[in-house]
Amino acid sequence: MSEHENETTEQTMPTMVEPPMEPAEQGFWAEGRHPVNVGQLVMGLAFLGLAAIWAVLAADALDGDALRWLLPVPWLVAGAAGLLATTLGAARRRGAGR
Repeated sequence: MSEHENETTEQTMPTMVEPPMEPAEQGFWAEGRHPVNVGQLVMGLAFLGLAAIWAVLAADALDGDALRWLLPVPWLVAGAAGLLATTLGAARRRGAGR
């Protein structure tokens, strides 16, 4: 293959330019942390809780009557975690803006 053929077959990928970050975001990423997606956090915790309840019931560790008080627990825990994440995130942003 000649040198000319090698140059024409190489293709370069276009580079994507990311928009500049706000100063508050730069500090947050510089700490090695990233913003929490509250919706994903809540649904992930709810899914894990419901899967744990299913596993306990499938193993016959509890009877079916326990479902009445057991099924709301993952939703309450996930909701509380979502409220906590939202509150802490808002407080952190408010403190970073000062």
